[in-house]
Formats: sequence, structure tokens, C-alpha cells
Amino acid sequence: MSKQNDAKDNLLYGNVFKTMLSLSVPAILGMVVIGLYNFMDAVFVGRMVGPEAMTAVKVSYPFTLLNTGVATLIGTGSASVLSRAIGQNDKETTDKIMGNLVALILIFSIIITAVGMIFTPNLLTLAGAKGDILNEANRYLKIVFIGSLFVNFSQSANMVMRGEGKLKIAMSIMAAGAIINIILDPIMITVMGRGNGILGAAYATITAQIIQAVYTLWYFVKKSDTVRINKVKVDGSLVKPVIGVGVSAMLMQVMTMVQQTIMYNTVERWGSGNWQTILGAALSLQAFAFIPLWGISQGFQPAVGTNYGAKNYDRVRAFTKTFMIAATVLALVFYLPIMLAPKAMLSMFITDAAIVAEGAPMLRILFTMYIAYGILILAITFFQAVGKGGAAAAMALLRQVLLFLPLVVILPRFFYHNVEGVFYAQLITDLVVLIMGIGLMASSFKGMRKEEKESKISGGVKRAAAA
Repeated sequence: MSKQNDAKDNLLYGNVFKTMLSLSVPAILGMVVIGLYNFMDAVFVGRMVGPEAMTAVKVSYPFTLLNTGVATLIGTGSASVLSRAIGQNDKETTDKIMGNLVALILIFSIIITAVGMIFTPNLLTLAGAKGDILNEANRYLKIVFIGSLFVNFSQSANMVMRGEGKLKIAMSIMAAGAIINIILDPIMITVMGRGNGILGAAYATITAQIIQAVYTLWYFVKKSDTVRINKVKVDGSLVKPVIGVGVSAMLMQVMTMVQQTIMYNTVERWGSGNWQTILGAALSLQAFAFIPLWGISQGFQPAVGTNYGAKNYDRVRAFTKTFMIAATVLALVFYLPIMLAPKAMLSMFITDAAIVAEGAPMLRILFTMYIAYGILILAITFFQAVGKGGAAAAMALLRQVLLFLPLVVILPRFFYHNVEGVFYAQLITDLVVLIMGIGLMASSFKGMRKEEKESKISGGVKRAAAA
């Protein structure tokens, strides 16, 4: 119990900068190792099997976000409800969180596995996959879908750990899974042989996820100080707040699937097969560069959610400012190498120098707005943390669908090299959504100040009446 109180006191009363570091560093490391799964699959397959197999892994990646979307839907929503419950000392809600999570994950994972096994070729065709790339991607993705239950449980439960402030434990569990995957990738690719190398990468990923899920289950049954798995059932009182907050986070993942599917299809239409390879490598870099920012947002969520639940609005503002500065500095670590040496970055995935030279300028365009991604992601996370899922969902939908999709269809028609319009569509979309996010946050902080003012007036009236 003392460990639980220490974590809560740190969130509510600890030094803002030190608390930010204690939450962010393990969260960033944890999210980085999550991203290593697909990233290292692509690297090992690209180097040990060939460019077509690497492209097959990358074309498959958007559809693995069906699992990530479910895990994020349940995990982010549960973590947000948990953080606010901790701030409000609501033990009844805290005790029901994990039982509800397990029940929902079981239902959604069974559906995803069934749909994935039946419709995988159809899904890949939507992304423009053809011939050998389609065949290889189909083999890889079906194995990934078999492991849906394990990845969904471990990822969503890991978010609950972060929601209770246990970032170091969450990071350690994720790191163990990623390290196992990295070790198994080259071994299984070699064992399966070049012709079945892509299957070896998929089996390595599934094995790592099973091990991670088993340990996570043990943690919540035997080890956790705050949250245990009690009765496994769908709890009607939790479903609405969990889904209401989690849907915006899910949209960011699932709509990324739609977004990237359209991008692959569009570059296949306007460019040569080389452009699918370029896009696959560029999106791998973007996805990996996103991960540390998602990590810092995972540290931001319990800091804001717990203090918002306790109505400590001064600390909500202080944490928001501190985290946004830190996120921008962190973005520079990835922004500078990619903008200064795009050819070197693409060469990690592509061995053909001519293809690398062709894609380098577009990699710069794709990453132009990355320097502001920390602010954009934290804005979405802010609304998830305080239970305002509508604002977060609006930003996610605009970025992934409502603005981006029309632009990615229209812009290629206005460029001499049509395929360049696909990359510019992302730049323009991010700029618009960033401006929207800043405006919505300013409005929310204005509402907090108004509530604080009204609370002080009400408190003064009560004290005067008592006197």
C-alpha cells in the first residue's frame, strides 16, 4: 500500500520536472522497444531475405494496427479512468478496471483473429500489394493475426500499468518482449531458410508476444499494488467511459491503417514499384520516430489525469508546459539526422543507391512537421487524460481521414512528379491539425481558470456565511 501512496503522492505533490523525468524516461524506452517489433522485422527481412520481403512486411504493417487499435481503445480508456479514480480515491472503480479490460480484450481479439484469417488477402489487395509481395505479405500477416489475443492483452494491460504510474515495470516488460523478438528474428529466419524467411520473422514476433503476455498476466494476478484482476466480466458502468476516451486513441491507430493503405495504393498508381519500397522505408522511419513521442505522452497521461481528477489545475498546466518543451527537444533527436542525412536513413532499409537517391527528398518533406509532433500528440493525449474524448477524436479523425484522404487523392494531380503529392498531403494535414489542437487546448485551460475562479468565490461565500 505504501508503494501505491508514494506513486500517487509523487503525481500530486512531487517536483514537476523530476516527476516528468521519472514518468517519461521509462515510458519512452518502453514505447521504443514496442516499435522495435515491426522495425526489426523489416530490417532483418530486408537484409536477410530481400527488398520484396521487406516491402511485404511494411505493406502488412498498417493491418497489424487493427490489434494495436483494440489494445489502445481498451488500454488508453482504462488507464484514463484509473488515473482519475486514483486522484479521486475511488477504490471501487480501481478494483474493477482489470476484470473489465480482460473481458473486452477477449471479445475483440477473437473477432480480429477470425476476420484477419478470412480476409487477409483482400485487405492487402486494398494496399496495392500484388504478385510476390502479396503472397509474402499474406503469409506474414496471417501468423500475426493468430497472436492477436496475446499482443492485445499485453499492450492494453501495459497501458494500465502506466496509468497507475508504474512506468519502470511497464518498460521492463515491454523491453523483455522486444529483446526476445530481436534475438529470435535472425535465428528463425535462418532456420526457416531464405524462401520462408518472412515466416521466421512472424514466428519470432508471436513467440515474444506470448512470453510477454504470460508475464503480464502474472503481474496483475500476483504482483500489482494498486490494480489486480478480480472478477473477469464486462462492467456496464465502465464500458462507456473507457470506450468514450479510448476511441480517439484507437482512431489514431486504426485510421493510420486506412491512411497508409491509401498511401501505398496511391504511390502504386502514380509511381513505379520502387515508390512502394521508398514509402515503406519512409513510413518505417516515421513510425519509429513517433514512438518516443508516444512514450512521453504515456508519461503525460497519468500526470495530467491524476491531477485533473484531484482538481489540481495549476499542476495540470505546469505538467503540460514541461512535457511539451521536453517533447520538442526529444523530437530534435530524430528530426536533425533525418533532415541532414536522409540517404543514410533510407539506406538502413534499401540497398539500391538509385532508389535511395530518388526517395531522399520526399523523406525530408514527410518529416518537415515532425519537429511539432510532440505538441500535437500531447494535445490529443491531454484530452484523453481529462476524459474529453470528443476533442481528441476530432483531432484524430481530421489528421487521419477527413483532411488527409482528400488531400492525398487530389494533390498528386498538381505535381510534375505526381507521386510527390502523397508526401505533401501529410505535411499540410499536420500543420492544420496542430493549429486546431493548440486552439482547443487554449479553450480548455480557459475553462479550468473559470472553474478555479468560481470555486474561490463559492468558498469565500461559504466562509463568510459560517462566520
